[in-house]
Amino acid sequence: MLNPKTIYLDYNATAPIKDAVIAEMTEVMRDIGNASSVHSFGRKAKMRLEESRKIIADMLNCPSSMVSFTSGGTEANNMAFLSSHLKGIPLKRLIVSAVEHDSFRGSYDRFDGEVIELPVDKNGLISADDLKEALGADAAGTLVCILYVNNETGVIQDIKTLAKIAHAAGALFHTDAIQALGKIMVDFKELGADMMSISSHKIGGPQGVGAFIAREELEISPLISGGGQEFGRRNGTENIAGIAGFAKAVSLVPRNLRKIPQLLAMRDELEEHILSFAPDAIIFGKDSERVGTVSNIMMPNITSEIQVMAFDLAGICVSAGSACSSGKVKESHVIRQMGASAVEAGSSLRISLGWDSKAEELKIFYKIWTKLYQRKNNHGR
Repeated sequence: MLNPKTIYLDYNATAPIKDAVIAEMTEVMRDIGNASSVHSFGRKAKMRLEESRKIIADMLNCPSSMVSFTSGGTEANNMAFLSSHLKGIPLKRLIVSAVEHDSFRGSYDRFDGEVIELPVDKNGLISADDLKEALGADAAGTLVCILYVNNETGVIQDIKTLAKIAHAAGALFHTDAIQALGKIMVDFKELGADMMSISSHKIGGPQGVGAFIAREELEISPLISGGGQEFGRRNGTENIAGIAGFAKAVSLVPRNLRKIPQLLAMRDELEEHILSFAPDAIIFGKDSERVGTVSNIMMPNITSEIQVMAFDLAGICVSAGSACSSGKVKESHVIRQMGASAVEAGSSLRISLGWDSKAEELKIFYKIWTKLYQRKNNHGR
């Protein structure tokens, strides 16, 4: 439970769990039963499991048989390039963007093949021509993995176009949609991907639950040996309470989406005020299509770490870079790949909004931001 005086602007790191999700999980946890058991308790757990799977599949516009539950988005991302192959052809080449999440970047050394990173432009976007060149004429045994919505800047990649290019060359395509779900419509069929990763705790569900979406004809070798759960793609007893909570959060996604236009207007107004007050500030990805909930702001002459601590002391929760890096504040590889200097990347701050964010909170954020800026830059305004 958040302190009423705390302003939470870090939804991309994790979203507050919704009351309806807590109620759903509490009810499920009062029951016993393993979904693999054949007695009545097991059958009830199995029913809950499959109902949850269908809720998520319906939201993503894919068959339930494509949805395998995991321990979170990181595991789902790892499954994409460490477990998948088509018609017995092992993966020998991985093509990714240079701004992928650390759950990919931290695992490349486990991939038994070539890894190619595609650059992004100053707006954080991949070039379709660069992807075509990297694929070549014959891309059998190649997997392209592209982040749908960047977790640090909110920049949206043209997944539908990139997936078509990959398929035309004979490659498989995966997208990490973890930061897309709940912020934009995510339609697996429409995007044309072969695989997708999503996560519960970014949309108001519990931490420690995610899903790996993959076409049925793909062969997925489980990362963990066990009893053949989740269509043989992910072994281990399912976390029924967590999965039910995840499904409940997914069922509330349409409600989240209805608030996005309001959040977008709030975010844009904040950015306009900051750039008017401090023309030397930078909003990374500002000229790209972005989700309406994220702003990554460079404050001149003040490091990200100092900013995070200063805002924390003021009762405002924000982030610098990804939140999946062992609690460290470090220079953002995403911002660097967009052409920023080391100093600029080391002075960037991410704010991310959600369904409970209020315009008054951004006004307070702006007030603290301008005070910090004045203190270091001596403009005396």
